[in-house]
Amino acid sequence: MSPHHVVISGIGLVSSLGEGPDAHWRKLVQPGLEPVLEASRFSPYTVHPLPEIDWNLQIAKRGDQRQMETWQRLGTYAAGMALDDAGIKGNDGLCTTMDMVVAAGGGERDETVDADILAASESRNDRDVLLNEKLTTELRPTLFLAQLSNLLAGNISIVHKVTGSSRTFMGEEGAGVAAVETAAARIRSGQSTHILVGGAFQTEHSDMLLGYELAGYLHRGPWRPVWQRQGLEGGGVVTGSGGAFLVLEQREHAISRGRKIYAELGPVISGRAKRRQGELDGEIAALLSQAALPNGELLTISGASGAHAATAAEKSALDANPAIAARGFSTLTGHMKEAQFPFAVALAALAVERKAAYPAFDAASEKPFNGVPRTVLATAIGYHQFEGMALVNAAD
Repeated sequence: MSPHHVVISGIGLVSSLGEGPDAHWRKLVQPGLEPVLEASRFSPYTVHPLPEIDWNLQIAKRGDQRQMETWQRLGTYAAGMALDDAGIKGNDGLCTTMDMVVAAGGGERDETVDADILAASESRNDRDVLLNEKLTTELRPTLFLAQLSNLLAGNISIVHKVTGSSRTFMGEEGAGVAAVETAAARIRSGQSTHILVGGAFQTEHSDMLLGYELAGYLHRGPWRPVWQRQGLEGGGVVTGSGGAFLVLEQREHAISRGRKIYAELGPVISGRAKRRQGELDGEIAALLSQAALPNGELLTISGASGAHAATAAEKSALDANPAIAARGFSTLTGHMKEAQFPFAVALAALAVERKAAYPAFDAASEKPFNGVPRTVLATAIGYHQFEGMALVNAAD
């Protein structure tokens, strides 16, 4: 099949900074913007919390809202925003032929049930019987004590009537990279004409933080920008709640229906370095080489998490190219796990479409960018594993 250009025609964003591409642009182009932080609720860990959200704007039925946990509502909400932005929501012809690729985690656990099981196990020795009792009486309708990863895609299908093919990837930042990479490949090959792709992460839930902290990844103590956490207490990651969805289309499909195009999505590449064998630095350098970076200044939207080893390796690789001016957006949004890479691609598309660069998010660590960004690099070097990059180009 002949290749097709992939364009971004819809963006839905939610983070601690607000809702929607316009709100994020207005905030992020303010020099010296201060992040929104919550430092007491999960002390000694800091998080970037969700803003107040009127779920009714994108999830009309209260019954649908009630059966979703926050991460599902968040993803469904951001997906609805992207569909609205692309002029697809409510168009049955477009929705029923639209494919979907979602990056999702395992969902929020039922902490009350978990606590009940642990408490009961202290006074009983028949723990296998106890567990079976709880499983038969306390299970969610999903038949699991957490949730299933594909429930986010399922709820988007139910609420927004997106009923083409559906795929869900799991695996932290790697899931987001794989989702965008797969969606772009399907459009280039002619297998899809328009795809909804993205993810969501709700960090304001203690079991979400536990997953990071069990491996020692969470930053402790006073907040610092993402590039300035090396050598400080903890593992360097400050998490944030958020969601990011994109509508990707064949260029000719978007033009035929008269839609505004934010940007063209260029190469999307990924790698899986054997980090314990010291391959990360080389893998990042190899990805930068494969990306065929343009000449001249290059604005880079970095999904750096703050995790000490991964962030140091990425910073070293980016600093080695004097043309690159990096912007570590986790400084202002926190690390959003599965949504991290779609969010980076969205911010890159906004800069290209509005012909303006973001100011330094951390003036002490990031160099200025003086030109008009016609190509922007988006990165996601996983805090634990998986690496990905994409070039986002001006559509004209």
